[in-house]
Amino acid sequence: MAASRRPTLADVAREVGVSAKTVSRVLNEDGPVSAQTREQVLTAVARLGFQPNLMARNIRVGGPDTTIGLVVPDLGNPFFGAVAGGIEATVHDRGLTLLMGSSGEDPDRERDLTSKFLARRVSILMVVPSVGADHSHLKTHRAAGLPVVFIDRPAVGLSADSVVSSNRAGAHDGVAHLIAHGHRRIGFVGDLPLKLYTRRERLAGYRAALEEAGLPYDRSLVTSAHDQQGAAAGTAQLLGLEDPPTALFAGNNMVALGMVAELSRAKRKDVAFVAFDDVALAEALEPALTVVAQDPEEIGRTAAATALSRLDGDRSRARTVTVPTRLIVRGSGERPAPAAP
Repeated sequence: MAASRRPTLADVAREVGVSAKTVSRVLNEDGPVSAQTREQVLTAVARLGFQPNLMARNIRVGGPDTTIGLVVPDLGNPFFGAVAGGIEATVHDRGLTLLMGSSGEDPDRERDLTSKFLARRVSILMVVPSVGADHSHLKTHRAAGLPVVFIDRPAVGLSADSVVSSNRAGAHDGVAHLIAHGHRRIGFVGDLPLKLYTRRERLAGYRAALEEAGLPYDRSLVTSAHDQQGAAAGTAQLLGLEDPPTALFAGNNMVALGMVAELSRAKRKDVAFVAFDDVALAEALEPALTVVAQDPEEIGRTAAATALSRLDGDRSRARTVTVPTRLIVRGSGERPAPAAP
């Protein structure tokens, strides 16, 4: 056997001197085999380093794989890493393995990934939807009993389980906190694209807090960015207005990092700042960063628990579970507004 080739079922059979069917019976424990032959086969499997093709076996026998397919927009975003950690912690004892892929916020790439997971006959499919994606193509799979759960954003064109954060309420709380400290001009830097579910919900929360306080909504105080560089540029734009904001609200964790960097470069320690979603080293900043914290691990755990209940036979109507956010006061959001001239 060539050293560069992965060992096959036939290689194990030749090593032991039995048929490939006998090796298959040993590995799948689905037929009569003597104890001696079983021991010889398992010894050969270990010696050759043979790994059974579980995907091929599951397709052959018509059963599901022991995997969960998870599609996220960005593997580098720590939020989605924490969500995946919550999922893994919940499904581990069920013998399920998590497989992940990144859509890059591209609906075509998202559909391609879901199709590949479906071809593997995954036991559960989980998706963080891309803007512009249509999930109606999953109707037949869901109707056939496949647990399909959407995370962070609801599905489009499909009635399915979703687990989301309290985006609107959380943003409202963060902006209301700034208003309570005397701020009347509050800038908002949200994510892109503008149709993104979380961006729309958080902007709605921002506007609701302003309306509740009797403050006008000023379009010039609202801008958008999808990365740290764009967020820094957006922050500079807001601070350069003729009547600039005295406080800023960041629409997500990646945007917050760019905004913090720009405030530091501009040496603007007078601007109050609250971010939606916590960021690494938030407590190490000066002042420490006040945030509206999501609970991505709980989102992952809830999504996994929902999927497992479906796997166990729950056929109730699709539901949306909202995981609460919480305001963490650390210092940056408590800077008072400057005294009126």
